[in-house]
Amino acid sequence: MLMRKAIIVPDAPKPAGLYSHAVVANGFVFVSGQGPQVPESGVIPDNFREQVRQTLRNIQAILRNVGCEMTDVIKVNAYLTDPTRFSEYNEVYQEFFSIDPPVRTTVQTGLIKILVEIDCIAVLPKA
Repeated sequence: MLMRKAIIVPDAPKPAGLYSHAVVANGFVFVSGQGPQVPESGVIPDNFREQVRQTLRNIQAILRNVGCEMTDVIKVNAYLTDPTRFSEYNEVYQEFFSIDPPVRTTVQTGLIKILVEIDCIAVLPKA
């Protein structure tokens, strides 16, 4: 039997459309694509590195709300507007995934008003 629960997290930016921050299903957490908006102010940092850092903080807030940490992430999809900034992206990414990093796909894409978007899948820790 499929166990599914949609999650909206007060500590993350409000979804810009009709979607949940995450869905918990059968022991996994599927986090929707997150951008760099600061939840408290709605501000988007101008700096690329800070956009990556804030995006990962938003994901971290969503994961913590359902009882996960970044170490529980098993798959990351990252979308960058400028692939020449991959090394900068990687440096900030390593701040959040320094040990046993998850599998990852990174692609160039056209985003509106942001430089990065990231989604992920995590496994719920055993209670």
